Formats: sequence, structure tokens, C-alpha cells
Amino acid sequence: MRRPRRLAAAFTAALALLISAACGSSGNGTGAAEPKTVRFGYIADFAGAAVLATADKQGLWAKHGLKPDLKVFTNGPLQIQALGSGDIDFGYIGSGATWLPASGKAKIIAPNMLGQADRIVTHADSGITSVAALKGKKIGVPEGTSGDMILQLALKEAGLTVKDVQKVNMDPSTVVTAFSAKQIDAAAIWYPLIDTIKKNAPGLVELTKSEDYYPRLSFPSSFVARNELVADDTATVTKVLKVIQEADDWIAANTAEAETLTATFLKVPAEQFKGAAAVTKILPTAELVKLTEDGSVAGWYKGLADIFVAMGKLPQSPDPATYFTADLYKSARSG
Repeated sequence: MRRPRRLAAAFTAALALLISAACGSSGNGTGAAEPKTVRFGYIADFAGAAVLATADKQGLWAKHGLKPDLKVFTNGPLQIQALGSGDIDFGYIGSGATWLPASGKAKIIAPNMLGQADRIVTHADSGITSVAALKGKKIGVPEGTSGDMILQLALKEAGLTVKDVQKVNMDPSTVVTAFSAKQIDAAAIWYPLIDTIKKNAPGLVELTKSEDYYPRLSFPSSFVARNELVADDTATVTKVLKVIQEADDWIAANTAEAETLTATFLKVPAEQFKGAAAVTKILPTAELVKLTEDGSVAGWYKGLADIFVAMGKLPQSPDPATYFTADLYKSARSG
């Protein structure tokens, strides 16, 4: 009688081992499965890093089975280049770099914050009171930036082109110096650089601002992904979108705290980002989904592309559906 008992005991032990192994390899996100690493580029400013700071603080990466490998960049075009070479999987670009995904070099997976920091400014004593009055005047602007875009847009709406003004291409810090020294009549530049200008040239006049064109036109920053990743691994893209959307919602509800959190994340003084949300329109995911569904977001990208055509960055203005993955963005919210 002992032999059957031994066999039963052995069978029971083997069964328990199989069940234990099965549970341990289920990959159900309870801690047994390894998180998937995603290489993510960003820019060290409020709009470029707030989502990542929030995702880190709120544990959103782990929640969705991801592990971020973050890489800082100085601008959007460098990230598009890194996406193309396979060095990163996802990235962040400002509105000034949107012509690159529009030309097929990456896919926009999510709109981010709407930039409202750009201005065309002139001196208080210049006698210039409108964009139309800039005809023949010397205007400093960083080439290919959102400042350049608002200049092109404002001139067009005033019935002018860049040929009607003296456009002087300068890097941002040079614009600040030249304007303060009155070496230029006006500048197409943005906050917080305008705060620096105000210290040396108080009483400057704002001729137009990016918010003047909302919602007809907007200047969204965006999150982008490698073309191949979007085509071959929508599951990972969807997980990343969920992280982005949940972080966006927290930021929209806690803007002042988000400023401080981002400063801590980037290891800079909190004062550096205080008030950053005041020149940035932050929309919760529900509103962005609605604006995606009614075509407004596509309209923003189409408006940018039209400006890029005028700037000579694009030969034609493509359909945003070719580079903005609207369906993925919407389904990530509902899934």
C-alpha cells in the first residue's frame, strides 16, 4: 500500500510545481513580467518635460508595464533625426519642428500643450502700432522657429510678405540683445525671453500674440514616434499614449504643482518654471479627444503645414491623416 501513496504524493507535488510555474509566467503585469523599455526623447523645458515628470511621480510607466529610458535633447529636429536612426522610440517636438513629421520622417501620436508664448513686439517709442506698420522695418527672428511662424502668419494677415520687411535671422539670445540695444525695430520672439527683454526695454508693445489666432489656428507641441514602431507595434504605442493622457489630465488639474514638479524633475530652481502655464494652453484628454474627433486638431496641423509651405520648409501641405495617428490617440482613451 505504500507505493500508491508515494505515487500520489509525487503527482501532487508535480502538479503544484506546474501550477506555480504557470502563475509565474502569466505576464499579467503583477510583477512577474519584465516591463518593456521605451527610449523617450524630451526637451528640458516645461512643455517638453511636464508629462515625463508627472509620469515618473505618479508611477504611470510601471502602471502600464513600461520602463522609460529618457534622453534629453536641445530641440525637436535632433529628436526626429534620432527617431530616424533608431536611437530613440518616442520624442517631443515643439510646433516649429512639425514640418518634419509632415514630411514623413516620423508620426505624431499625440498633441501636447498649445504654445501661446510667441509675440511680435516693438519699442514703446517706435511709433509702430500694428503689424501692417512693420512694412520696411527691421525685424529680428530666430529662423525656423515658432517666432518665425507667427511672423509669417501675422504678415500674411496684414497683407504683407517677408519681402515687405527687413527680416534679420538671429539666434534667440541675439534677438534679446539686439532689441534691447534698439538695433532692430521689432522682434518675433517668445516668453520667457520677452521677460528678459522687458528688464532692459520696459514698456514694449505687443503687436500680436499666438493666442490671437486660437482656435482657428494653434501652435501645438507634440509627441512623436518612429514610423516603424507605429506600423509594427501599436500595443506599445497605445501604452505610451495612456501614460501621456493620464499625465496630461493630472497637469491640467494641477498646473501650479506641475510647474514645481517639472523643476524638481529637471533639477532646476522652482522659480524657473513659475508661471509657465500662463503662456501655455493645457487641455485635458477628454477635450483633446473631442477636438480630434471634430477635426480641430487636424486643422491645427494643417494650419502649421500651410505656414511651412510659405516658409519653404514643405513643397506642399499634406493631409494630417498621413502623419497624425488620430485613431490611435482616440482608441487609447477609450481602451
